[in-house]
Amino acid sequence: MIIDFHTHVFPDEIRENRARYFQGEPAFERLYRASKSKMVGSDQTVQSMEANGIDTSVVFGFPWKNPATVIIQNDYVMESMARYPGRLIGFCCIDPFMREPIREIERCLAGGMRGVGELAFYERDLDEAVVRALSRIMVFCEEKNLPVLIHTNEPVGHHYPGKSPMTLNRIFKLVAGFPKNKIVLAHWGAGLFFYSLMKKEVKEALNNVYFDTAASPFLYEKQIYKIALELAGEDKIVFGSDYPLIRPERYFRELAESGLRRKQKKKICGKNAAKLLGLETA
Repeated sequence: MIIDFHTHVFPDEIRENRARYFQGEPAFERLYRASKSKMVGSDQTVQSMEANGIDTSVVFGFPWKNPATVIIQNDYVMESMARYPGRLIGFCCIDPFMREPIREIERCLAGGMRGVGELAFYERDLDEAVVRALSRIMVFCEEKNLPVLIHTNEPVGHHYPGKSPMTLNRIFKLVAGFPKNKIVLAHWGAGLFFYSLMKKEVKEALNNVYFDTAASPFLYEKQIYKIALELAGEDKIVFGSDYPLIRPERYFRELAESGLRRKQKKKICGKNAAKLLGLETA
């Protein structure tokens, strides 16, 4: 089974009228102002899955600040899941600073979603205010055994739309503060796995932390697969394409050239995600 753990979908209304949704949403405008910034619906996502041999995709939208748009987006994801049962698995995407985020998560779970994310803070570091806003969500997700996908990005290198002013220290403090949660750090977790080589503290803090591969062909050489497996462990990496940002075939091509064993590639491309999503016995 091949599982794509990181894809974005948007309803027709938002895709066809994106500028209408820029007001009060600076992060959304920054990412999607350019017409070349791709936005797709669930039908296009499933077509891409079929073309690339992907069995299941985790789908979500955007962490809107407007609560009404949050509901529109999550409703669309639930409708997509109903239209493509077993093919699409929804995650509840919210702004953690919204009023009553738990109520929206509970609504999404009742609609069949299996996790929370991608939670993103595009305009700030993962500071103390962010951790406080996340705390009630993380407690709830721990109790329900739900995976939480969090946007992270490397603190060095070139700037691009959606690159947050993040620091590794803040990323580390966040995961260390929620040691019992199943946390998936997007975009290789900004390379946090490198510090698992440290003799104290870090390895234990990363015990329940996973890393997805989203945007890897844009950011890293293909050697990252082998290095990450050695440092993070072959059970802690999940394939995420960030579709439609990058087509899945680019990842599969790099994986084929990475020098990994077949068993390791199977874990990255599906087995690890299936375990996180509770699909192993389904």
